[in-house]
Amino acid sequence: MIYDVVVVGAGFSAIAMACNLIDALPAGASIAIVGDNPGFGRGTAYRTELHLHRLNVPAARMSLFPDRPDDFVEWLERKGKRVSGADFASRGDYGLYLRDTLAAHLRRRQCRVDFVKAKATGCVERYSGSFGFQLENGDEIAGRHVVLCLGLGNAPIPAPLEGLSVSARARVTRNPWRLSWLRRVKPQERICILGSGLTMIDQVLSLRAHGHRGPIHVLSRRGLAPLPHLRHHATPVAIDIDALPQRLSALTHTLRKAAKSGDDWRQVMDALRPQTQKLWQALPPEERARFLRHALPWWNIHRHRIAPDVFDRFQALRDAGTVSFHAGFLKAVGEADGGLTIDYRPRGRHEMMRLNVDRLVNCTGMERAGIEHSPLLQEMAGRGLIQPDPLGLGLTVDAASRVIDAAGKVQPAIYGVGALTAGRFWEITAVPDIRGQAQSVARAIAGTAPH
Repeated sequence: MIYDVVVVGAGFSAIAMACNLIDALPAGASIAIVGDNPGFGRGTAYRTELHLHRLNVPAARMSLFPDRPDDFVEWLERKGKRVSGADFASRGDYGLYLRDTLAAHLRRRQCRVDFVKAKATGCVERYSGSFGFQLENGDEIAGRHVVLCLGLGNAPIPAPLEGLSVSARARVTRNPWRLSWLRRVKPQERICILGSGLTMIDQVLSLRAHGHRGPIHVLSRRGLAPLPHLRHHATPVAIDIDALPQRLSALTHTLRKAAKSGDDWRQVMDALRPQTQKLWQALPPEERARFLRHALPWWNIHRHRIAPDVFDRFQALRDAGTVSFHAGFLKAVGEADGGLTIDYRPRGRHEMMRLNVDRLVNCTGMERAGIEHSPLLQEMAGRGLIQPDPLGLGLTVDAASRVIDAAGKVQPAIYGVGALTAGRFWEITAVPDIRGQAQSVARAIAGTAPH
């Protein structure tokens, strides 16, 4: 059959699209959700079962629906969770909320919803006004509208590992979200974590929760760690986005000046938060590229903050010397004395340094939103159906999230949602951003769907 909508993906963006499509489409419409993720909708972040893995946004801003802002907080209350709207709920609880919300929509749906547990590998435009997808299991599926909700792939370790023995490779954890690796860690093992962002924080606390008491070395290019939210709400400062300069150096100077004039720099970041997409789109292409080259790490630690109590727990480990930071560039991974050697060049220096550890854990996070991780997107690009963003930030889309093809023409029936649209919207990986985009796309499709 030909579905009215085919949603490709199985993470948060896909579950947001599914719920909004069920709400928006007329009775009798048909939806197919195509993805091979066993924990559909919960993605990597929300499948964790460790309560210490917390959301980085207060519960009051985590509703799946922009027009029902209290939905998640009300779910927590129904489940007897003692979490207020200002608190940072566990990510596991948020995953259960997504599961329950989707199930409730499916129970009252008026349209057909089919889940196809397979990976889409190819796409062709058909003369019947639809798009056909080849699936990894040999089947095919077609839809009149397509919503691409493919997320990001795991960033690889930036050093060759082929020369390591089998036993040494077993000491390298490429994907830390497969928590089975924690069971293999001995209490006094020396750990090197590659990357110093939010994933690193989670894995350090996971190690401690599983009884690890050995030293932890954190190696990243700049040695920066996420900063905490304020413990109490502070009113954002007034910032006129339209009056901000469009050169990155002048913009940074203006924002630093604004931060010094207030009580806390977070008031400036919180003022930018609802206007970040507008600010990004006002920057010329060369300034966007300069931002990605020079300012992105500092933006990340100030913008993507962690709960205050999580920060305190992590900072105590740093103060005690259990966790030590190294700013530098990984050059080689070797083996010696039954363990691993980590050779890196410290930032700003020429000589090499070495860490002797028992285990290497890749916490470099997700790769930038390109298309290299997806055979489907590469195949669609080869056919000219999509156009990669010139800065490598996913796909080129218009203001309505419609995909623009290789000829520069808007594809009115193909949409991108979530991280794939970062080139246009930049801040489009967090729940508050994606939920609004999903609702807009669902309503746009419903406006063209047959009744």
